[in-house]
Amino acid sequence: MQRDGQARAGLAEQPRGTTSERAALAERYRTVRGITEELCRPLATEDYVVQSMPDASPAKWHLAHTTWFFETFVLAAFPDYRPFHPGYSYLFNSYYNAVGDRWQRAARGTLSRPTVAEVYAYRSAIDGRILEWLADASEQELRSLGPVLILGSHHEQQHQELLLTDIKHALASNPLRPAYDESASRPAGTAPALAWMTYPARMRWLGHDGDGFAYDNETPRHRVFVEAFELASRLTTAGEYLAFMEDGGYNRPELWLSDGWAARCAHA
Repeated sequence: MQRDGQARAGLAEQPRGTTSERAALAERYRTVRGITEELCRPLATEDYVVQSMPDASPAKWHLAHTTWFFETFVLAAFPDYRPFHPGYSYLFNSYYNAVGDRWQRAARGTLSRPTVAEVYAYRSAIDGRILEWLADASEQELRSLGPVLILGSHHEQQHQELLLTDIKHALASNPLRPAYDESASRPAGTAPALAWMTYPARMRWLGHDGDGFAYDNETPRHRVFVEAFELASRLTTAGEYLAFMEDGGYNRPELWLSDGWAARCAHA
């Protein structure tokens, strides 16, 4: 899947227009949009504009781009729609070649304007328009654009993961080592003993199976032969990863695939 979620959906979650279904779609939209803003709650204004590497994006850009998606693919589907700002489509497009040119990815951190406050105002305005449309949409409009709204929600959830990854990289690049959220609770206790679970070689099914949402690159469901493998019974702890580093794990090429070792050597 591309980093920016540019897949189309073979959407089975087709809104049918009842009051309860409209309410559920609206609540889903509000919830997803609210989570994105909650993830930004620990940030200072200066944190929103940092782009610590070309493959990362500033938090402000994530907030605006996910909003641009709903404006471009839902609201702008109506001929009489007037864009919130005529320049935002150029600034906040990503890889969507069919809808126009875009600002270069590696320079997203140079965009001091619009301000963080203006981006939040943009989000609020588009949210209001989306919810107003959803309340009054005809059944035909819901059949046509409801699946796009669902796709946009999944797209924004994808960006929530990217947002945290990019913030983590930006803060880790700061020699002061600032924490993302000082108030976050830390896990207590010890991890259970790690065991290796063995899975035999056999034919397995891959791909989406069901009536729920799926990106088009998750279909068609198909069979593949998978060799035998082992998987740890739990996630690796920070202490175990530190032990790996202290044991020279980053100096032993036999522990790495070739691409990983090349990246380690390039950034050592």
